[in-house]
Amino acid sequence: MFITGATSGIGEATAKLLCHNYNLILCGRRDDRLMKLSTVLSRKTNVKTLSFDVRNKEDVSEKIKSLTGEWRHIDFLINNAGNAHGMDYIFEGDTDDWDKMIDINVKGLLYVSKEILKIMVYNKRGHIINIGSIAGKEIYPKGNIYCASKFAVDAISQGMRIDLNHKNIKVSQVNPGLVNTEFSKVRFKNDKEKTDNVYKGMLPLIADDIAEVINFIINRSDNVNISDITILPKAQASSTVVKRD
Repeated sequence: MFITGATSGIGEATAKLLCHNYNLILCGRRDDRLMKLSTVLSRKTNVKTLSFDVRNKEDVSEKIKSLTGEWRHIDFLINNAGNAHGMDYIFEGDTDDWDKMIDINVKGLLYVSKEILKIMVYNKRGHIINIGSIAGKEIYPKGNIYCASKFAVDAISQGMRIDLNHKNIKVSQVNPGLVNTEFSKVRFKNDKEKTDNVYKGMLPLIADDIAEVINFIINRSDNVNISDITILPKAQASSTVVKRD
């Protein structure tokens, strides 16, 4: 089980849930968090850590190629690493924010997938789970480039599913709505008021909710592929329609 963005949020919750049944390769940028998580989960399963930034194509390739022996028998890839930076009208957007979202959400996903697919195609089996977003299904005001990056994840997931159909490799996509993780903190650059307002007056999903759905997807029979699923909190009907008390 290979999980990107494993040091927080959905990635961390998924690692903690799946450690009971799978060996884990945990990937992230923050070495301290990666080591702390590895120490905890190593009591329950075999854990390998790879520290890299998914935006760095050469480092991604080098670290994944460093895997040897049983660690190259990767049956599952969870492409969880992703982010949002800023929320502005497109004419006011920061191009540095745009680069970060495209580089991580799109290019980073592709860099990791490319290397893992070499292993899966050789082994003639595998399952890729891409973490998308409701923002990859519908556009909302000031979402522009973030939505574009997640629409790209949707297109990539569909393209993967078609191209890998004859290679015995499943491809699934999980699209969460409002989930209370570090997502909004990063998006609003630690502005507490803006972060708190995202979830104000409603009960959002938590990372564990998404981890449970991922667990369900990967534990279907071999003939079953949950290709695309969107998960919302009860209070959310769409990107812009949220019942708040």
